[in-house]
Amino acid sequence: MSEPGLLKRSIAELIGTYVLVFLGTGSVVTTVLLIQGTESIPGNTFNVGIDIAAWFAIGISFAIAIIAMIYAFGHISGTHINPAVSVALWATGRFPAKDLPGYILAQLIGASLASFTLVAILGSRAVATGLGSTAMFDGVSYGQAILCEAVATFFLMLTIMGSAVDKRAPAGFAGLAIGLVVAADVIVVGNITGSSLNPARTFGPYLAEFLMGGTNFWWQFPIYIIGPIAGAVIAALLYDYVADVKENN
Repeated sequence: MSEPGLLKRSIAELIGTYVLVFLGTGSVVTTVLLIQGTESIPGNTFNVGIDIAAWFAIGISFAIAIIAMIYAFGHISGTHINPAVSVALWATGRFPAKDLPGYILAQLIGASLASFTLVAILGSRAVATGLGSTAMFDGVSYGQAILCEAVATFFLMLTIMGSAVDKRAPAGFAGLAIGLVVAADVIVVGNITGSSLNPARTFGPYLAEFLMGGTNFWWQFPIYIIGPIAGAVIAALLYDYVADVKENN
């Protein structure tokens, strides 16, 4: 197996350093803004009313769910659990077009059932919380939100390609790597767009919230379709180019 050329190795280094600095320094910026909130800096509406420990716990909860499902069903369905991932794998020739509608429909139904189950268990008080719906935070424009979701999903799909899709990757670590990058995404950009990275993850709460008389968030749904799909497809295509995956698998 030949080593990738200098250009591709350099691109890999560029991307790796970008992810490191964006998530690493981004976590510092987010943490500082959350701690300072509206009291210390006039006009700063970045505080969402929860402390840092709770913020971290949300990210880790998503990570644990993803890790568990990858190890539970990865060998059965590939555990896409995300329309953006399915579309990206289809776009790179790894997933048949005839299966794509079925996967996406299943993902949307699963997400919706989860949200309705929360309402069944917790009642109207769950609807009052927004059911974990993703939305733009104060001071974030529509375009910024799409870019944010695209960048964060790019990190996710890049990790999926390198740890799960590429057969040269060390076996058994894909679930952990993918779950942890989602946790990092949530911690860093969750207070910008909710860090969906996944059209289905946004669709389920939106549907249940709307039908149960809560807030109508549907005008923001294109953010969580365009951003994640664009980020995932770009990451998959770029990884294929840099790593010569198809030539080496």
